[in-house]
Amino acid sequence: VGTIAATASKSGKVGFIGGMEIDLIKAFQAGYEQGAKAVNPDIEIQVAYMGPAGDNSAWNAPDRAKIATEGMIDSGVDIVYAAAGGSGLGMHQAIAAAGGSAAGYWGIGVDSDEYVLPARAEFKDNIITSMLKRVDVSVYEVIKSVVDGAPLSGIVNFDLSREGVGYSSSNPAVAPLATVADEYAAKIISGEIVVSSTLD
Repeated sequence: VGTIAATASKSGKVGFIGGMEIDLIKAFQAGYEQGAKAVNPDIEIQVAYMGPAGDNSAWNAPDRAKIATEGMIDSGVDIVYAAAGGSGLGMHQAIAAAGGSAAGYWGIGVDSDEYVLPARAEFKDNIITSMLKRVDVSVYEVIKSVVDGAPLSGIVNFDLSREGVGYSSSNPAVAPLATVADEYAAKIISGEIVVSSTLD
């Protein structure tokens, strides 16, 4: 989704809202930043975490996420990606308060397609895409492997090549950006681009 954010951004400034500052969420940030910088090496990426490691309130602090997103918007950010659990609601609230997509501000959801989630219905027109964790794909593949008599075992990485992750296309606004995202996805699958889970 970093490629989509960088392609959609008119200001050259994008944001990332993380929940708890742990390696798992830092990996989301790393992928987002690498994607954005692949499209625009000069892009500015602002980052805010809702709490340090061990602070479980970081996952349900929409008030903090709203304030952080408002600060980003005030400094010129026009696209914000939230990987923050329930805190992500605050990002959507801030995007909407700034005028939403009609004013050039977009949010990016996480895990499932937030554009079609009833809980995000009032914000859907401002959700350009979501980063998808395709649990449906992994569950299907595991069940199919058992039915086929060759059960999957050990660690199986459901990455782009296995369609285990991706981005949503429910909002028609993402269609013009899909070509760029798909080009980069193909380069990742082929091994031409290697995405790191850290920013080091």
